[in-house]
Amino acid sequence: MVADHRAWHGVIVAAALPLTDDLTIDFDRYTEHVTWLAAEGCDGVAPNGSLGEYQTLTPRERSQVVRAATAAAPEGFTVMPGVAAYGSAEACRWAEDAAEAGCPAVMLLPPNGYRADERAVIAHYRAVADVGLPVVAYNNPTDTKVDLTPELLARLHGEGLIVAVKEFTGDARRIYHIAERAPGLDVLAGADDVTLELVLAGAPGWVSGYPNVFPRACVELFRAARAGDLATALPLYRTLHPLLRWDSRTEFVQAIKLSMDLVGRYGGPCRPPRTPLLSSQADSVREATETVAAAGHR
Repeated sequence: MVADHRAWHGVIVAAALPLTDDLTIDFDRYTEHVTWLAAEGCDGVAPNGSLGEYQTLTPRERSQVVRAATAAAPEGFTVMPGVAAYGSAEACRWAEDAAEAGCPAVMLLPPNGYRADERAVIAHYRAVADVGLPVVAYNNPTDTKVDLTPELLARLHGEGLIVAVKEFTGDARRIYHIAERAPGLDVLAGADDVTLELVLAGAPGWVSGYPNVFPRACVELFRAARAGDLATALPLYRTLHPLLRWDSRTEFVQAIKLSMDLVGRYGGPCRPPRTPLLSSQADSVREATETVAAAGHR
């Protein structure tokens, strides 16, 4: 654990969702996976994010996933659901559902139904913040077409609407700009392949994909980086980086699930519209996964 630990600090795993061959959710495997991540040293999970394929879930499934995670989580282990939706009314319903399930915080994208302007973004975050749970903003302008700029984050934080931001632009310079505009706002590493850069710059948390596969190695990387131990962090980061880069690619869900399968953790299929990796992509993921595993990492 890091000092001044808050629910969104540490290694928060964007938990993959195990699906059976007929694409129904395997809740037994899911709860076992959450329990395993906790035992391996991770600090929490973020269900119903993109890696959890939330866009393809029914409302009932989405609520069940949150409750399965909270039931499996040991004391002190964070369950921070994604509450993204096309509009604030639906996002509020998911935040209320998270509160009812006992979650300590939620993670929220900007409105993703259209390219919202600043007024709409602020109204969206204000509505969800009114539910009462701490809100971690999620900045992913590639997917949402809305950039939570440092200036906009400063407004959101200044009004008390957000406590942190998952930064997924891939621009390692931005954390410094955000710190200047919004002192006190926690900037979390959001893209696996810039984790070391952001944690060395002060990120107190990492919302991450590849701990689904190699949790101990990822926790070791995060903690060494937080401690400024580059002798440990840098070689480990170099070893993991061919895999971590997949987190920023369109096929990241399929890649992470394949890596899970390769190390004996059930990943399984994805729901449409995601399709299986091309053979060349699968070969690349396989080679990188086997290299990390052969180095003794887990």
